[in-house]
Amino acid sequence: MGTPLGDFIRSKRDSVQPETLGLPDRGRRRSPGLRRTDLAARAGISVEYLTRIEQGRDRNPSVAVVNALADALSLSPAERGHLRYLTKITGGECNAHTRPAPPPRHVRDAVRQTLRLLEPGIAVVTNRLGDILAHTSAYQLVTNGSGLLDTEAPNLTRYVFTDPRARTFLTDWDDIADEQAFDLWLAPTAESSEWFTTELAPLAGPELTRRLNRHVVPQRGVLRLSHPAGCELRLLRETLELPTDAQQLTVLLPADDETAEAVEQLRRRSRSSTLRAIS
Repeated sequence: MGTPLGDFIRSKRDSVQPETLGLPDRGRRRSPGLRRTDLAARAGISVEYLTRIEQGRDRNPSVAVVNALADALSLSPAERGHLRYLTKITGGECNAHTRPAPPPRHVRDAVRQTLRLLEPGIAVVTNRLGDILAHTSAYQLVTNGSGLLDTEAPNLTRYVFTDPRARTFLTDWDDIADEQAFDLWLAPTAESSEWFTTELAPLAGPELTRRLNRHVVPQRGVLRLSHPAGCELRLLRETLELPTDAQQLTVLLPADDETAEAVEQLRRRSRSSTLRAIS
């Protein structure tokens, strides 16, 4: 039986082209990417040991081995962080006795006040499960008509994977789907596991589970929205982590003059300018 750590290493190995690491082309092979023998040699470990890690038969590689594998795969800083996190999960450090409590849905008064100060800007408070907990009126403007906020307890992850309107509204749907799947790894284990198995997985199906197993570390570039009103929006994302609350405050900024003008037009059409917070 595999492990999150082994799955990630195998997935990254399969995605690396040998020539990008200066390795010779050894002709056709049964699977794409980097050979296990080449990765083991680059990391300075035996092929047998690498096989045990990938197959989940060794769940506690040393820090030196993990760092060597990260170097051998030329992982980015974000990917290295994810690799360390998966090492803790696989080794049992994040078990039932040490995992954090489920993320609170309550938004602190100070965070709500911050949202009010950000008006008329576009801002939203979420958790790693994708729950939309509070937002400014401008966030409602740019998502109005998309279906995202239609439910009593809106959730971005559920919307992305189960609402067909998401594929039209989110121009780069594949990238956003990768982001939401990746964030489930960062959510508190107890809450995300229960929510995933009882609610999300049966509805989302293989589109979600495939992405979870690939462990793609997202780039989180410009957010592109195809607004139902007919305008195209390009938004930069600046995220402030709220670690005490296991939440994130994300501010969306127009990436160009056309987007700024489009948002202003949406604002003129709107009758509401009040903050709507969801708890």
